[in-house]
Amino acid sequence: MKKTSTRLADGRELVYYDLRDDAVRDAVDRRPLQPTVTTSEIRRDPLLGDSVAVASHRQGRIYHPPADECPLCPSLDGRLSEIPESSYDVVVFENRFPSLAGDSGRCEVVCFTSDHHASFADLTEEQAGLVLDAWTDRTAELSHLPAVKQVFCFENRGQEIGVTLGHPHGQIYAYPFTTPRTTLMLRSLGAHKEATGGGNLFDAVLERELAAERVVLESEHWVAFVPHAAHWPYEVHLYPRRRVPDLLALGDAARTEFPQVYLELLRRFDRIFDGVGSPTPYIAAWHQAPFGALDVPGDVTRDDFALHLELFTVRRTSGKLKFLAGSESGMNVFINDVPPEAAAQRLREVASS
Repeated sequence: MKKTSTRLADGRELVYYDLRDDAVRDAVDRRPLQPTVTTSEIRRDPLLGDSVAVASHRQGRIYHPPADECPLCPSLDGRLSEIPESSYDVVVFENRFPSLAGDSGRCEVVCFTSDHHASFADLTEEQAGLVLDAWTDRTAELSHLPAVKQVFCFENRGQEIGVTLGHPHGQIYAYPFTTPRTTLMLRSLGAHKEATGGGNLFDAVLERELAAERVVLESEHWVAFVPHAAHWPYEVHLYPRRRVPDLLALGDAARTEFPQVYLELLRRFDRIFDGVGSPTPYIAAWHQAPFGALDVPGDVTRDDFALHLELFTVRRTSGKLKFLAGSESGMNVFINDVPPEAAAQRLREVASS
């Protein structure tokens, strides 16, 4: 992998990740952009104890542009985009309309390929491995920023999810706090560790799932399963067999094997609803341990946390979506219409031949 860092016309950082070591990236952003002005603010809810990002400048962000005006495509034929080069492998740049900025953290966009009409599932294993390298490198870089407490790499795919740009891409949020979801996991880890005299909850969960009927895919270094209490109609958790706290600690063998496993999972997701006529919308989310001191009671360390990826769709059957209505949105109590065992069986049925 070759990494080349540059700046866009308004001062935002852009980083090229290339498969070839001899790649040259010297194109200059010629757009007449003014410095980015953001109004991101973190407000804390005194009752729930969680944080809300208020970012009014995002109202003006680009919304469903036609393919020939996509800002994530390369700059070609006189049309200037966010990427000055005429082609690229993987690109990461600071979001022009960030939810988090400055002392409130940082948001980045990850373009998986220059092909506007592709998806992550269309990538080769080599290309998917390069995306993994980019996620890892950005996690390392962002973790060193003074304001950053947790790094979250994720992909939203499909208009049903709320995606406003059709080009295959993901995002990275660098939060200035530990997110509520991770805080709950850490508290459960601490309680389990105390109750079992040092046991690890992630290890216990993985052991239980391996013995159940919800395993979707196994390899030498990875396990994918539908969890016992899945929140979403089709939800898969992907764990490395050897527990590590983040992408930085992932071993070489697991890194090498990841593209094959992950691409197979994504392709199965696209085959769940045969005949629908549109790709399966999904969210893919990496869970990594926070950096620095952990703000939870008990003897919990970063090494107790288990890196894992959650992949889920809001589509529950052909032509029907799972909406977060009263119980989910009002009380955070999910109601799942698809039994996890049935979801796992379906995901095994659509395996590649």
